[in-house]
Amino acid sequence: MARNGDPQGDGGEPVLPRASSSTRLRSRSDPFLVVCRCFSVITSLTAILCIAVNVLSAFRSFKNGADVFDGIFRCYAVVIAFFVVLAETEWGFIIKFWKVLEYWAGRGMLQIFVAVMTRAFPDYTVKQQDLVLLQNIASYMLLACGVVYVFSGILCIGFLKRSRQQKEITREQAVQDLEELERRREELEQLLLAERV
Repeated sequence: MARNGDPQGDGGEPVLPRASSSTRLRSRSDPFLVVCRCFSVITSLTAILCIAVNVLSAFRSFKNGADVFDGIFRCYAVVIAFFVVLAETEWGFIIKFWKVLEYWAGRGMLQIFVAVMTRAFPDYTVKQQDLVLLQNIASYMLLACGVVYVFSGILCIGFLKRSRQQKEITREQAVQDLEELERRREELEQLLLAERV
């Protein structure tokens, strides 16, 4: 029989503390990473707005036939804005081939470039004031995101984010490993109990 200080059971074998299966370790998200993800979503949506505005501008330029140069310019802006959206997904394939997009200062400069391209050559005719307004909104929003990225890159916030992401991945892997060990332990305890009977 086990005494208060004796960790052994009836058969002289150690009694293992039982881990309840309802006890789960939950990993909570890092607030800094949540803010970074939200900002990334805002930047992606702003770049998508720039794509839409530039497609609309290119369509109107080619439709009228008067300003083909503006239409071609808008097509380039659409392609580069698409790279901004891809950079915000942090897809490994894109980061692998364009290392500069891994760094926030590089990303910010690309966003500023797209914002300037979106804002360039506005048509100030009375019938296209809605398009000019959309161009202004999209370009200034992406310009603001780009400036934030450049200053954050200068302050090494991107490095801090990557380091915290790595810690979060390591923590999640540790939690998964611990859950797997607890599951295996319960299986072994059941086998041990079955052998005793």
